[in-house]
Amino acid sequence: MFELIAYGLSAGGTLLTIVLRLLGADPTLTFGVSAITILGLAYVLGHATEQLGIATGPRIGGIMNATVGNVGEIIIAAFLILDGKIEVVHASITGSIIGNLLLVLGISLLVGGLKNGVQEFDEQITGMNAASLVLATIGLIVPASFAFLIGGGEASAPGDPEFFRIEALTVGVAVVLIGTYAAQTWFFLRAPEAPPAAGRQEVEVAEWEWRTALAVLIASAAALTFASEVLVHTLEPAVHSLGINEFFVGIILIPLIGNLAEHVVGVTLAYKNKMDFSLITSIGSATQIALFAVPVLVFFGLIVGHPVTLVFSALEVVGVAVAVFIAGFIALDGRSNWLEGLQLTSVYAILAIAFFFLTP
Repeated sequence: MFELIAYGLSAGGTLLTIVLRLLGADPTLTFGVSAITILGLAYVLGHATEQLGIATGPRIGGIMNATVGNVGEIIIAAFLILDGKIEVVHASITGSIIGNLLLVLGISLLVGGLKNGVQEFDEQITGMNAASLVLATIGLIVPASFAFLIGGGEASAPGDPEFFRIEALTVGVAVVLIGTYAAQTWFFLRAPEAPPAAGRQEVEVAEWEWRTALAVLIASAAALTFASEVLVHTLEPAVHSLGINEFFVGIILIPLIGNLAEHVVGVTLAYKNKMDFSLITSIGSATQIALFAVPVLVFFGLIVGHPVTLVFSALEVVGVAVAVFIAGFIALDGRSNWLEGLQLTSVYAILAIAFFFLTP
């Protein structure tokens, strides 16, 4: 029954959102409809991803979910680049990494631990993702430090000598990151899977064929992308009326909206004690944002004439570094519990409070 409601809400909400957008309806009404639509699409996307994971294995299913789930955020960031809002793009990138490592992973471990007690997962794959995130953090620290040393950075304008050097460094780092992501994905898919612990995994039979699951996954992700774009578009009037700064919108609200589907998927899988799949969805998504989405946005900025450098603010760099450190430390032993999930969400709350009161 609930599944039918979710599918009906997704289809009807998507059509209604399109109509409201074309008619230029009241932004508050459009915002509310698109938000409810995203909730329905999140369930549909989660169910399709789960079916794909059962049919093809958690590794391919997790990669597909992270890839398709991040498409919406990449498109939103692309619109922001076209508008020249580079600072908001920076905030959405760091917010996505922090949100996946602290909020999504934290709630997943919290819910999964309360339901199932101590949970186990493949520490080899988790450790590989943690190492890649350390690399990505270095990719943020080095350009920011370089810009500080030469006296450039976001204050520089395109055409200045300092900006040219920073842009060249950014492109070089982007090439290294995306090359590492390609190599990691190849290794990840070919590495032998660790045997599941006794009683940790249940044998399941997929309700759908993998082609059906993939088709629903792509279709729901496309609708989710549109609904997310509408939501972000109508969010600005509400934000200004509440007096919230644009930086907070970029680093907290946009990632929450763009990654809502992945949040639901990760928590649902942890509740069902499918921790390998859940961690691929949360930590793997953060890795993909850092190693794949960031270089794509850098290259896109060059193409459209709005360069995106990797010079982030000090608090953004600190936030990512803290998230990578604590998430990696908690996940490396291959075991998790609800208290660790609470600790991760607590760190996210601390950073969110700091970001709320920060006015760049």
